Amino acid sequence: MSEQPLHLRSFPKAILHIDGDAFFASCEQARNPKLKGRPVITGKERGIVASMSYEAKALGITRAMRLRDAQALCPALVVLPSDYETYSILSKRMFNIVRRYTPDVEEYSIDECFADITGLQRPLHMPYEDIAEKIKHELDIELGFTFSIGLAPSKVLAKLGSKWKKPSGLTSIPGRHIHHYLKEFSVEKVWGIGAQTTAYLNKHGIKTALEYAQKKEEWIREYLTKPHIEIWQELNGYSVIPLDTAVKTSYQSIQKIKTFSPASNNKSFVFAQLSKNIENACMKARRYKLGAEGAIVFLRTQEFKDRGVEIKFSRQTNFSHDIIGLTKSAFEDIFNPNILYRSTGVVLFKLKEIDDSQMDLFGEAIRAERMTKVYESIDAIRDKYGKHTLFLGSSFAANKFAQHLGERGDLPERRGFLLKGETTRKRLGIPVFLGQIS
Repeated sequence: MSEQPLHLRSFPKAILHIDGDAFFASCEQARNPKLKGRPVITGKERGIVASMSYEAKALGITRAMRLRDAQALCPALVVLPSDYETYSILSKRMFNIVRRYTPDVEEYSIDECFADITGLQRPLHMPYEDIAEKIKHELDIELGFTFSIGLAPSKVLAKLGSKWKKPSGLTSIPGRHIHHYLKEFSVEKVWGIGAQTTAYLNKHGIKTALEYAQKKEEWIREYLTKPHIEIWQELNGYSVIPLDTAVKTSYQSIQKIKTFSPASNNKSFVFAQLSKNIENACMKARRYKLGAEGAIVFLRTQEFKDRGVEIKFSRQTNFSHDIIGLTKSAFEDIFNPNILYRSTGVVLFKLKEIDDSQMDLFGEAIRAERMTKVYESIDAIRDKYGKHTLFLGSSFAANKFAQHLGERGDLPERRGFLLKGETTRKRLGIPVFLGQIS
């Protein structure tokens, strides 16, 4: 790649990637000023670090570290249960602030998004860098913590830019300066390039993002797949990966994983946890009128080792009792009574819109119609009174007891009370904090 590709102006497209700095921990610090400047982690209910503030990170604490190891590094560590309700509220506020400037926003995850601000210099009477600065300023001030932003001609470059200066960085990568940034990034840090592709590229002498971008197009197309060809194009300044701004209306797969504590080797209890996950996954599939053609179920040990099995169905289904029934023999194969388990999971795959016409092939049309009406009634009751108001007997043990016992069962402050006009199912979008931190 030459220093200034002919196809590039400074910003033929202007794409932002906006990333919340230490998002979960920062949310906790923002709503409780007493936590500012202190090492904070979330994940108490899981027994491992889910998110850590920059103060905690500076002490050597890393994600997925066991709590006891983190507390050994820092006895003054503030350990909090994850409060996803509050994080979701602040996430929505983040996206709404960005949408003040452009409707073209892709909600990539709870703490990051892409935004296309191409063509807004004239109506806003300012260059792209100033628009990005204004968005960052409003996010920092209104949400009470910092964000890092990358501005570039493509999504891949913008995501690279948001990593350049953290926390609270704003990095602009105009077309003519792309090569200066790519030479500083190892190829495995490029968004979309995984461990196997990294190893393959390293074997061909490609160590940096710049070396990847400088490879001849013929070589890229001969030896790599379509997603990696698109990444190569984006690194060269072409915007070929569009923003996905549509509201989610369908899924190719649905995954549900839940941790419980203390860990258990009680067969009926562990199976109840798996059954509960299957019920939750099927509930979501029915919401989108999808049926699965198969599932993967797995158990996770205290050592974070997974053992699972794939199950293929004879027909599409989103009926919980069907899938749970098919899971029982598979569960017997993977469960070991001598091992303690900390979580279970299920993935429903090959999801497609339910095709009732196929039912007659199996003589199931009448039964399916009846069961559909049963589940419609169950889902209506759950929507009104709570997700776990009704459940199958196989999930009883998981619903009878709290998901976490002892200290790990501490509720987030926001879950410990109701404001005026709230119910447990209808909450106001206010991430308030009323607790005391010593």
